[in-house]
Amino acid sequence: MLSPSPDSLLSSYDFALPREAIAQYPSDARGGSRLLVASQGGGPAQDCVFTDLPTFLEAGDLVLLNDTRVLAARLTARRTTGGAVRLLALEPTGDGAWRCLVKPSAKVKVGETVQVERRGTGEVGPSLEVGERAEGGARLVRCPGQSMAEVMEVWGEMPLPPYIERAEGPEATDRLRYQTVFAAHDGAVAAPTAGLHFDERSLEALRAKGVEIAYVTLHVGAGTFAPVREDELTAHEMHGEHYRVAPATAEAITAAEQRSARIVCVGTTSARSLESWHRAGRPTDGAMRSTHLFLRPGDGPQISFSLLTNFHLPKSTLVVLVASLLGRERTLSLYEHALASGYRFYSYGDACLFL
Repeated sequence: MLSPSPDSLLSSYDFALPREAIAQYPSDARGGSRLLVASQGGGPAQDCVFTDLPTFLEAGDLVLLNDTRVLAARLTARRTTGGAVRLLALEPTGDGAWRCLVKPSAKVKVGETVQVERRGTGEVGPSLEVGERAEGGARLVRCPGQSMAEVMEVWGEMPLPPYIERAEGPEATDRLRYQTVFAAHDGAVAAPTAGLHFDERSLEALRAKGVEIAYVTLHVGAGTFAPVREDELTAHEMHGEHYRVAPATAEAITAAEQRSARIVCVGTTSARSLESWHRAGRPTDGAMRSTHLFLRPGDGPQISFSLLTNFHLPKSTLVVLVASLLGRERTLSLYEHALASGYRFYSYGDACLFL
């Protein structure tokens, strides 16, 4: 029996990542990050800064941005017994309830009421009813007399990923910096982090260069942080996420292909939206759809695109996605260069552009 190819094993995408390489805060200003630029075809990488981005693009290129808006989806509450409860709101069910991850779920009974409070101050908010169990280990949660969306807007915290450590929880500035400047459609519980680098000035610099900008929507789910539990990549079932490619964006993609222009996906979420839309037959109805797409070596993109993204976790589906474009060995080599050169990793870190 033949041994599996290293490309097909999650353990082959591991690398040593010092804790100090993980960015805990964003750069002082949007666009202040570094930018590693490399060709998908090989050759040396270039160490640049994010404001250099327009120099690598040409008039007629199309940049795809994910315009999902991150919900202030983390809530702190307290049981009548005094025990603390943490909630992460995932998505509405359509009947006033939201699917929420609740900790400690096993201790909170079905129908139990918990009181929202503001972390750090103890200020008391509305009551939530924790209901029956739902798929994925979630619970159905309701706020009698008020919508959960309203509760989150006033009492919620930004759902920073676990590798960003805040002793007192997310800070006020995270409400601004863990959200893209073009966020438009509520629904994400994690930011499309490559988009965090852009401000209005950088977007205008692209337009001035003649680069076109279009938007897709993919609501990033909590599953983006879920560990891959199977070493054989083909055995991993990707978490589902909802995405939409608007009719105008579908038209812009087709037009870019017809003029042989580059399509630059900003972030893995934009890349998965583009490829999922392509594999779905390139619909032009603009409907919201679901995707479980897992791009990996051996099942890489069927549509050509460049990728602007951040640096990702070892042994994650995101670094495997990058390898589906560059190949595993080249991806790990570029990551090794980034670590040796002091690039900052993850959500608030630096960016890389693969042309």
